[in-house]
Amino acid sequence: MDVDEDAQEVTMDRPRIRLTSVTITTPRPRELAAFWSTLLGWPVSVEEPAGDGEPEEAGWAQVRPPAGENGFTLNFEYERSWTRPVWPSAAGHQNATEHLDVEVDDLDTAVAWALECGAELAGDQPQTDVRVLLDPDGHPFCFF
Repeated sequence: MDVDEDAQEVTMDRPRIRLTSVTITTPRPRELAAFWSTLLGWPVSVEEPAGDGEPEEAGWAQVRPPAGENGFTLNFEYERSWTRPVWPSAAGHQNATEHLDVEVDDLDTAVAWALECGAELAGDQPQTDVRVLLDPDGHPFCFF
């Protein structure tokens, strides 16, 4: 099948669209931002407290690459009805709907660092040159 056969017909020029960040939901955004800040060596650039009527752990936080370093901004948004995902997916459980892929220079050293920062090594490791880890709230991420 030719891919173009199923493409939607576009009648206007594509506007400039830029992907800049990923927002991760969590029951404790400032704590999770601190984990990712330590793991990546990036600063926490924004921390907002809980809003009126929200629990103390609510709020919003952001981690962004330091000046001169490339990468997506990571936003951490409070989720009141948080359910920790399971990985790999399992019927009847909350599945992870996304994960972050992180390139590393030395897989073993990077895994050791992530574990020291508070990550957990996932029980299922489907590839020999990739390590699946879980952040403190259970979001999977892969080192390769």
